[in-house]
Amino acid sequence: MSDEIKKRIFSGVQPSGNLTIGNYLGAIKNWKKFEDDYDPFYCVVDMHAITVRQDPAVLRRRTYEILALYIASGLDPEKNTMFVQSHVPAHAELTWVLNCFTMFGELSRMTQFKDKSARNASNINAGLFDYPVLMASDILLYQAALVPVGQDQLQHIELTRDVAVRFNSVFGDVFTIPEGYTVKSSTKIMSLQEPTKKMSKSDENENAFVAILDEKDVVMRKFKRAVTDSDTCVRYAEGKDGINNLMNIYGAFTGKTHGEIEKEFEGRGYGDFKTAVGETVADGLAPVREKFASLMKDKAYLESVMKSGAEKASYIASKTLSKVYKKVGFVPRIR
Repeated sequence: MSDEIKKRIFSGVQPSGNLTIGNYLGAIKNWKKFEDDYDPFYCVVDMHAITVRQDPAVLRRRTYEILALYIASGLDPEKNTMFVQSHVPAHAELTWVLNCFTMFGELSRMTQFKDKSARNASNINAGLFDYPVLMASDILLYQAALVPVGQDQLQHIELTRDVAVRFNSVFGDVFTIPEGYTVKSSTKIMSLQEPTKKMSKSDENENAFVAILDEKDVVMRKFKRAVTDSDTCVRYAEGKDGINNLMNIYGAFTGKTHGEIEKEFEGRGYGDFKTAVGETVADGLAPVREKFASLMKDKAYLESVMKSGAEKASYIASKTLSKVYKKVGFVPRIR
C-alpha cells in the first residue's frame, strides 16, 4: 500500500503514573499491527497531564520513559511518527478555535470530567473541564481516520466527531471525521485488589496494578496478593471477578482460551494459578524492560526520535491549522 493512500491513525499516552499491563495489552502492544498498512502518529500527551498537578522533574523524566516504552514495545520509529505533544504548538492553537465550536453542555456531560473532579476536588480547573477539546485537536490536526482507544474514551471520540461535523457544516470539508477503534480481542484488565474496577496507573494502592516496568519479584508479589474468592477451582464464571481477571491476563499473555486455562489448572488451587500468572507476565514483560533500560541510557537517541517526530507532525499539523485559520477569517501571518 503506498504512503499516499494510507489512512492516518492517532493515539497517545499521558506521561503520568506508571503504565500498567492494562495499558500495554489494551493499547501499545496492539499499535504495532498498524504500522505497515496505516500512517500512525503516536504522541506523548504531556499537555493533557498537567490538568492534575505534576512534579516538573518527574513529568520530564516520564516523557522520556513513555517514548522509550513505545519503542521498547516494538514500535519502529521509521514506520511510526512518535513525538511529544507540547513540541507541536498547533495542538494548543487549534484547541482555542475548536473551543468556539464546542458547547458547554457537551463538556459538562463528559463522564471522565465528573470522575476526575471527584478525585481532585481541590483542583477542578478549566483545563480539566476543557481537555476533551484538546483531545479533539490532537486527532483532527492529523486528519486521523482511526483512533485506537479504550471503551472509557469512546465518549471523547463522539465529541470529536460532533465538533468536526459542526465545523465542516459551516466551512466545508475541512476535517476528516474519525472513527474510534477498540481492539475486539482484548479484554479490559481489572484491578488486582478491586476486580470490579479497571486497573489504573493512578491507583493509590500499588498492589492493585502491575506496571510494565515492575521487576519480576514485584510482579510475583502483586499476583500472589491478588483478590480472588473462597472457591478453589480455576474456572471462568459469574461472581468470580478476581479469578476471571487473572484468567484474562493469563490468556492475554499466553494466547490460551478460558477453556484451555481451566483444563491446564484442573485439580490445582489458586496458589499454583497465581504463581503461574505472575511468572508468565514477568517473563512476557522481560524483553520490554530490557529494551527500555537500554533506551533510557541513550538520551540522545530518544531526543532524535522526538525531534524528527515533531518535525513531521508539525508539517502535517500546520497544513490543517492554516486551512482552519483561513476558513474562520484570520489574516495570514506576514512573513
